[in-house]
Amino acid sequence: MADKKIGEYYAPPPKMGKWEGFRKFIWNSETSQCLGRTGSSWAKILLFYIIFYAALTGFFAAVFAVFYQTLEADKPKWMLDNGLIGSNPGLGFRPMPPEANVESTLVWYESSKKENYMYWVEETERFLRSYDDLPKKNQVNCSFEHPPPEGKVCGVEVSSFAPCTLDNNFGYHVARPCIFLKLNKIYNWEPQIYDLANLPKDMPEGLKQHIKEKQSLRPNETAVVWVSCEGENPADVENIKSRDYYPRMGFPSFYFPFKNIEGYIPPIVAVQFTVETGVLINIECKAWARNIKHDRSDRRGSVHFELMVD
Repeated sequence: MADKKIGEYYAPPPKMGKWEGFRKFIWNSETSQCLGRTGSSWAKILLFYIIFYAALTGFFAAVFAVFYQTLEADKPKWMLDNGLIGSNPGLGFRPMPPEANVESTLVWYESSKKENYMYWVEETERFLRSYDDLPKKNQVNCSFEHPPPEGKVCGVEVSSFAPCTLDNNFGYHVARPCIFLKLNKIYNWEPQIYDLANLPKDMPEGLKQHIKEKQSLRPNETAVVWVSCEGENPADVENIKSRDYYPRMGFPSFYFPFKNIEGYIPPIVAVQFTVETGVLINIECKAWARNIKHDRSDRRGSVHFELMVD
């Protein structure tokens, strides 16, 4: 409240109690001030902030409008080597351990106890059900002779993984667990398939022999991103009695490239292991194509997990 002028001097305002001073601050009837400002002062401040925030909103709206003009809704701006993901896909595996062990890659259970192995059965069934629940729009039946036409994608038949099926508990009740593998999706990535003349030296001999047999019996079915699963150490190799791949030992090339077409689902491979019980086994699975590089430290082109069946 303004001081009162007496002659040539200003007198201090009268002393008031706290409550009376607060009421005076809320509304001063002598000066027509509310919260220390007059109506015209409040109007000027309100008008200023309306103009300020309107201009600020308009500026950012214009920036985002220009930015979104550079993007496309169905594909990334930066692809393959120009993007953060790069052009070297990794492998993933299912089922995953419980979320409480988010950093674990150990598949461990007792095959004689249903309540123990059912977690892995249910997790695998949930993973495969996600394939059935996806919309089938644009999906067609594909083969090496009949790749998908433009604008269409290939479907995945869950029944093609037999005996890795829910009816068989995915092999967990008989100590022959099924692990499902899938390649990470990278937009516009196409595999460069190995042919018989340029198989890499570090490719497992069993896979090389399989490719040779395919080449001689069904040469039109060798356009595949091959998959191998091996023990990481000599002891691990000995403890893996056998492994079988369903429906084939890799991902057919007609599933690529991924173009973000509605209905696309990545191909999967089921690997059924027969292993020594009571032993922890380190397993590394690799995808094989000429443009897939393997890096164990970064897990590029491969995936690691441990398997223990009691």
